[in-house]
Amino acid sequence: MGRAAFDSIVLGGSLTTGGIVMTIKRGSGLVIAGWLAGLLLSTGESHVAAAAEPLRVGSAAIEIPADDTMDMAGGIHPWKASGAEAPLRATTIVLALGDEKLAICSCDVLFVQKDFVDPALEAIRAATGIPPERVLVHATHTHSAPSATRVHGYQRDPRFVEGLAKSIADSVIAADAALPAHPDCRLRYRLGEESSVGQNSRILLGDGTIFWIGNRDDAVRPTGPFDPDLPVMAFETADGKPVATLFNHSTHCIGAREGGKRSPAFYGLAAQELEAEQGGHHVFLQGASGSTHNLTVPPAEMVIRIKEAVNRARIAATPRPVTRLAAIKEPFEFRVRVFDESAEEEAVKGYCSKRVGSAESAEAIALVFRTQRAEIAPHQGETRTTSIQTLAIGDVAIVAVPAEFFTVLGQEIKRQSPFRHTFISELSNDWVGYIPDSRGHELGGYQTWTGHHSYGEPGTGERMMATAVSQLERLHAELRGQVRDQESPGGPGR
Repeated sequence: MGRAAFDSIVLGGSLTTGGIVMTIKRGSGLVIAGWLAGLLLSTGESHVAAAAEPLRVGSAAIEIPADDTMDMAGGIHPWKASGAEAPLRATTIVLALGDEKLAICSCDVLFVQKDFVDPALEAIRAATGIPPERVLVHATHTHSAPSATRVHGYQRDPRFVEGLAKSIADSVIAADAALPAHPDCRLRYRLGEESSVGQNSRILLGDGTIFWIGNRDDAVRPTGPFDPDLPVMAFETADGKPVATLFNHSTHCIGAREGGKRSPAFYGLAAQELEAEQGGHHVFLQGASGSTHNLTVPPAEMVIRIKEAVNRARIAATPRPVTRLAAIKEPFEFRVRVFDESAEEEAVKGYCSKRVGSAESAEAIALVFRTQRAEIAPHQGETRTTSIQTLAIGDVAIVAVPAEFFTVLGQEIKRQSPFRHTFISELSNDWVGYIPDSRGHELGGYQTWTGHHSYGEPGTGERMMATAVSQLERLHAELRGQVRDQESPGGPGR
């Protein structure tokens, strides 16, 4: 865009973008300048795609192999499923502008870990040319899938992990291959809401402990927020035919219609039913839900409410320009916490003996945590490395963190983001357990008890938050730099 065009917009005129003519009132230059900046972002790994480049969209869903012999994850003890109420899938959207691509792959599993995600990313690079920093691999956190990691009372199932890793690669490769089928697409976006599916579940109890499971008749108050945001990104052909839809919400993915079966649980069930009803693959990304669960609504009703919320947002969604696809992915170091064994034992045993039925049941749970602590104890103080990633799709930013992230941390990232629209994709690219905020550590509770599910030192959550905000700011600063380049004498816009 040259200076004459820019001046026309700032001083009063019209702008055509993505086939949409916008009339701009005189005096709105600052607003429009900021809006224009949101059209031009790139990163060090990418270039700004020319405004004339069409948005291409490909999508695919690959079933993740599973059977009844596999140990199921999601509880404290392993269990076996008897059949499946719906397939577990790796579902992918690939976006392309010119030579620049982004891929988002969502898997119906409890967790993904980098030791099998990273090889899948290399297979994707070899087949498609998409670099690993531009692929987001996500776990929806269904509690009704076989185990892909060591946690609580079970090990990972190597057969399931092998099939999962292959499904991740196959899904992204298939979605990339589908790009030519949809060569000229548009994005419609809406920040929807669903406030009844989920709540802050870290409830302060009368004895000063934090609710996990069991009796809560002495509940006092929630100890943190619930995030009802439900953003929807609808990718369509130019004539409005659905190609793929991405949605995000922040409640633990626990709840299948049929007990004892493998299931993508209520979010995944909603996604698959929306596909059948509306068309186009539907990809769900779990938000910052480490501190939120559904405690009251039956699973079948949750499916209905999520579907209705997605449909409301999709219908009301408005076109958003996509003139760049950008990504940052960086290593993040943290330390394994140093813990007091006697204090940990007292916290677990004290809660379970009071809240979890029989003494035998309480001891069985306490033994699981005792065993995990024994495995972690030799590693206290060690430095571990994971990653944090930020994607930009037009003026929508997605922050990918590798943890069950407390809601308050996710909300603060969104508040501090310079992007117009930002949301969180937790449990992405790796898994490092629960990451509470510092106050959450002080309050205690299951999410802070030391185990494979929670082992980062206090303060890690705030550091992750700061890193994510830094990535957002750097992407946005790059955007502003591109605007300056466009308007400088002899710059690209001249």
